Amino acid sequence: MAPTQDALYAEIDLDLSWSERELPERERTRHVHRIHPYLGKFIPQLVEALLARYVPAGGRVLDPFAGSGTTLVQSLEGGRDAVGVDIAAFNCLLMRVKTAEYDLFRLETEIRDVVRRVERGLAEPRATGYAAEWYAPQAASELFAFRGLIDGYEHADLLRIVLARAARSARRTPHFDLDFPRAPQIEPYWCHKHKRICRPIDRAEHFLRRYSLDTLARIKTFARVRARGKGADVFHANAEEIGYRGRFDGVVTSPPYPGLIDYHEQHRYAYELLGLDDRRDEELGAAAGGTSVGALSAYIEGVAAVLGRARGALRARAPIVIVVNDRRNLYPQILERAGLRLEDRLRRHVNRRTGRRAGEYFEDILVAR
Repeated sequence: MAPTQDALYAEIDLDLSWSERELPERERTRHVHRIHPYLGKFIPQLVEALLARYVPAGGRVLDPFAGSGTTLVQSLEGGRDAVGVDIAAFNCLLMRVKTAEYDLFRLETEIRDVVRRVERGLAEPRATGYAAEWYAPQAASELFAFRGLIDGYEHADLLRIVLARAARSARRTPHFDLDFPRAPQIEPYWCHKHKRICRPIDRAEHFLRRYSLDTLARIKTFARVRARGKGADVFHANAEEIGYRGRFDGVVTSPPYPGLIDYHEQHRYAYELLGLDDRRDEELGAAAGGTSVGALSAYIEGVAAVLGRARGALRARAPIVIVVNDRRNLYPQILERAGLRLEDRLRRHVNRRTGRRAGEYFEDILVAR
């Protein structure tokens, strides 16, 4: 029998749970959080609430599983310095673009120039390999031509994110299956998103133009709300091995789940187009590793090593706050191995998860010291 609403509410922290009406998508993806889609990130409002509860104003925050940089962005918005670590090169590129400080006049000048060049037309030689398989000839040509422009600009990394976002949208995939498409979609198809027959994308130019201007607008919006004098450092490294400098006032993080998402494969188009360093073999919890006994054992050891290293960089009594759906009950063992004591375990209801998923979903907030 399903629990009553009163019973359900008695088990969850309502201050960390939101309905779709209370927190629509435009709020969950405000300013730079929407510069590039990212499956598996936690919402900024949750991070904002956790920082307010557990990390002192003006403190220094660490996220050793930094992903798309939500903790870093919200730390900057809330007046805290931050450090993020991730093994995925694309994640680090995305975080640096989100958290960098820009001369907005110079940035806008460059973006407007790029858009003018895109509007005049882009053409490059015919694509081969991955690009030929996943993109229509015209779309691949336009993406490659845009890539050829990037190095001539001061804000090349930001333009690489624009290119990656356009490349994600321009693939030969159904509109409702952009996260992990299994095969190129060549023929017209019934679209679950638009409820009609759609055709595969054959151009990229309009995405490049739209996302260039959208990225500029989001950077400008974030510049108005981020605290002055605060910064974020991003390290492309294995968080099991990294040596931290200085002390932190808290950790707010959401580790990968075992056997669920391959974060390198999620952004394969970016690795292919940008030539990024692919270190998926070092990724904790990668989907390719599955959930066998051996894979789960390796996951436990790996996460414990990361948290143990983070613990050694904390000030006395500073908390480690972990957002996780621990349905396999791995974290009691992980925390013990990391030399941490569980102080509190909060439960939150997750509303409207990314993708076409059904059913209720919950997360735990583990507070350890």
